[in-house]
Amino acid sequence: MIDHDAMIFFNFRPDRAKQLAKKFKEECHAQDFSYITMTGYDESLPAKALFGGENIKDNLAEIISKNNLKQLHIAETEKFAHVTSFFDGGKEDAYPNEDRKLIASNKVATHDLSPEMKAREITDEIITAAQKGEYDFILANFANLDMVGHTGKMKEAIIAAETVDFNLGRIIKEAEKKDYVLIVTADHGNAEKMFDPKTNQAHTAHTGSPVPFIVMKKDLKLSGYGKLSDVAPTVLEIMGLDAPKAMTGESLVI
Repeated sequence: MIDHDAMIFFNFRPDRAKQLAKKFKEECHAQDFSYITMTGYDESLPAKALFGGENIKDNLAEIISKNNLKQLHIAETEKFAHVTSFFDGGKEDAYPNEDRKLIASNKVATHDLSPEMKAREITDEIITAAQKGEYDFILANFANLDMVGHTGKMKEAIIAAETVDFNLGRIIKEAEKKDYVLIVTADHGNAEKMFDPKTNQAHTAHTGSPVPFIVMKKDLKLSGYGKLSDVAPTVLEIMGLDAPKAMTGESLVI
């Protein structure tokens, strides 16, 4: 890049673009240089955004906070943004009474080299939090099946699945002791399809497969089919809270 040049960074999703965008700005020494991004990646990045971001109001975390309930959001590095700013409607800082716990991911080139990832450590934190009884809501993300699924390595994906299964078992035991309601779901598929017969190659992308929505609560009945927008209203009903009008989904509790 030379003096008076302009550059438009087209990536819209900020969590995978802001590091590269920031590094480019640091290394570019051209004068009178116009640096433009499609949307605001990070407030610390000296660039003009073409389209401003819009935070989602009355999201699940905000409603829990407004009701003066305490919540914990926990994940390892690979999915920490998903349980914090993404889950909180684009809000970078935590809501009142919201604690965040980051477990550092393993420093490996690809996660098939360590398919167990940090599932055990995340589970340890969840169990500790449940035993203390400090939180009304605990959100956790297990990254194993997504991150290892992207590698297309079947053997390692099986290890990832077994790891999550084992640690979910640990959480279930603790939830039963403390009378917690446990909900297990996902927002897309991946590791259930590791091979593409059409291309005769490993399948490494997300899938549009239906995902489970499992609720562990005695005498609770759910409708047989739902959509992602139904998750938050369902959680709120289970917690005894009213869903705001901004939520277009419906509770699956029947």
